[in-house]
Amino acid sequence: MYLNRRFYIVLVLIILLTGAGYAFIPFFAIGQWGLLVLCLVVLADGYMLYRTRGIKAFRRCAARFSNGDENPVDIRVESSYPYLVAVEVIDEIPFVFQRRNVRFGLQLLPGEGKTVSYRLCPTRRGVYSFGRIRVFATTRIGLLSRRYTCGSPLDIKVYPSYLMLHRYELLAINDNLTELGIKRIRKVGHHTEFEQIKEYVKGDDYRTVNWKASARRHELMVNVYRDERSQPIYNVIDKGRVMQQAFHGMTLLDYAINASLVLSYMAMRKEDKAGLITFDEHFDTFVPASRQPGQMQALLEHLYAQQTSFGETDFSSLCICLNKRVNKRSLLILYTNFSGMGSMNRQLPYLRQLNRQHRLLVVFFEDTDLKAYIEEPAKDTEGYYRHVIAEKFIFEKRLIVSTLKQHGIYSLLTTPGNLSVNVINKYLEMKSRHLL
Repeated sequence: MYLNRRFYIVLVLIILLTGAGYAFIPFFAIGQWGLLVLCLVVLADGYMLYRTRGIKAFRRCAARFSNGDENPVDIRVESSYPYLVAVEVIDEIPFVFQRRNVRFGLQLLPGEGKTVSYRLCPTRRGVYSFGRIRVFATTRIGLLSRRYTCGSPLDIKVYPSYLMLHRYELLAINDNLTELGIKRIRKVGHHTEFEQIKEYVKGDDYRTVNWKASARRHELMVNVYRDERSQPIYNVIDKGRVMQQAFHGMTLLDYAINASLVLSYMAMRKEDKAGLITFDEHFDTFVPASRQPGQMQALLEHLYAQQTSFGETDFSSLCICLNKRVNKRSLLILYTNFSGMGSMNRQLPYLRQLNRQHRLLVVFFEDTDLKAYIEEPAKDTEGYYRHVIAEKFIFEKRLIVSTLKQHGIYSLLTTPGNLSVNVINKYLEMKSRHLL
C-alpha cells in the first residue's frame, strides 16, 4: 500500500484547520471531524483496492533481439475491478539501457484490458535481463495505491542484426535491393551466364537459339552459356583492439559482424558458399564455407558471442591456420582497421601472402568524427594545427587504399553506417568481373 499525493494534501489541510483552532475554536472541531472522515475514506479506498486481486500484466516480445535495430516490446494490462481504476505501469528493463522512464499511465474500465508498447535498441550483443512488471492501481478516490508485481524475470539474447536479413530477403524476392543502395543484382535461380554466340550444330538446345542474330546472319545462331562456379566466401573478422572504436553506440566489431552476416546470406543466394573466421592474438573461430540449409544458423550462433580483446592482432597466426584449413582458393573479406600507414605496413607482408593464395578484400573504416571536425572552421592557431593533423590522418587512409592497390590487393574504405551496403556492392562487382 502506498499513500498518494492527494492523501498528504488532505492531511495538511486538516492539520492547518486543527492548528487554527487555537485561535478560532470552531476550526478545531472541523479539523477533528475532517480527520475522522479522512480515516473512513482511507478505509473505504483500501477496501476497494484490496477486495480482490484486480490487475494482471504480462510482457510480450521476441525470443531474441536484433543488435542495432528497434525491437518492439508490448505489455498487456488487464483489470478485473468492477469499477474504473487508474494504473501506472513500470517495466524493469535491462540496466544496460540506463533508462528509468519506461512508465505508462492508463485508465481501465471494468473488465477492460489495454496494451502499451515501446521499443528498445541494443548496441551490444549478449544476454539482457528484464525484471518484473510493477503496476500501481488507484481508484477514483485517489488516496491510496496498490502495487502489483506481475510477470517474471526474462533473459533475452541479443544476436547480430537478423532483422536486417529479413529486410534484405523481402527486397531480394521483389528485386528491390536498389532501394538500399545496392547497385546490381542478378536474377536468383539462373545458374548459367552468357559466354558467346556460335553457329547452330545438331544437338544444340533449341531453347538457346538467338533469333535476332540468326536473322542478321541468315542462319541459325545459338547462345552459349557456362555454369557459374560456386565460390567459397570467408568473412575474416579482426577482434583486436582496433575494432573497439565506437560509432553511434556500436563498436566496429558489431558493424563487421552485422555486415558479414548479411553478406553471407547474399552470397548463399548467389549460389556461393559462406564461411567465417575470427582472430585476435590467436586464431579463434573457423566455420567452413558451405551452402547447407543450417549454415546461416551456425554463423549466427558463432557470431553471437564474439567479443573484442585488448591485445594486438596476430596476422601471422591467421596465415598459418588458413594454410592448414582452407585449401581451395577463396574470397577472403577481411574486416579490420588501420590507424595509419605504419600499422598497415606492419601487416602488409601477411596481406600479400594471403592475396597470393586467395583473393583478398580488405575492409577498413573512415573516421566520421574526424571528417565532421574538419568541416568545422578553425577559430585559432591551435585549431589550425588540429585541422592539419586530422587531414593527415584522413589522407593516410586514402594512401592505404592506393598502397594496397599497388600490391594487387583489393580494398574498401567505408563508413561504419554504410558498411553492409558497400560490402555487398563490392562483392557483386567482383563477382560480375569474375575476380573471385
